[in-house]
Amino acid sequence: MVKYILQDRKFILFLFIINFLGTIYGYIWYKQQLAITPPIFLIFVPDSPTASLFFTIVLFFFLIRKNAPYIEALAIITLFKYGIWAVVMNLLTLYIDGSLSWQGYMLIASHGAMAIQGLLYAPFYKIRLRHIAVAAVWTLHNDIIDYVFGMMPMYGSLTIYMKEIGYFTFWLSVLSIMIAYLLTVKGKNSTTR
Repeated sequence: MVKYILQDRKFILFLFIINFLGTIYGYIWYKQQLAITPPIFLIFVPDSPTASLFFTIVLFFFLIRKNAPYIEALAIITLFKYGIWAVVMNLLTLYIDGSLSWQGYMLIASHGAMAIQGLLYAPFYKIRLRHIAVAAVWTLHNDIIDYVFGMMPMYGSLTIYMKEIGYFTFWLSVLSIMIAYLLTVKGKNSTTR
């Protein structure tokens, strides 16, 4: 039943519209940070909207009955990574500050959904090891840009924990890459034996 719904063109179109609008909102959310970001780093700063952009592109290809494996690999890894990352950062903000704005709760819900939707579509991706490898390089390189060059998302009260957050983010990247590999490359290899 779930597989049927996920493949339904109307449902894919609905997800495409939601992700497209969410991507636009995400880039607007980063507007202030992008205004002070050196041009060389611009592509690496808006992490979550870029992840949802990857998935929006994947959904577009699904609508025209095609696959884009490199984009699929980038989507599954970054959707899970930044979905979980944003949920954890907002919960950490709630813990440290004692409160969270309505936008914080909205980010928890929307980013949680981001992480889930990327995984739900794993059976439909045409990802191979080379696609995972390229997406892994992008993902880990993005961590270096964020935490070595100081381009990470601005989270006011969490600034003093950037070293710990950087360490957490690195291992979240590794976990995201492993999950993507297990659900796509490894999962498909084990079912074809």
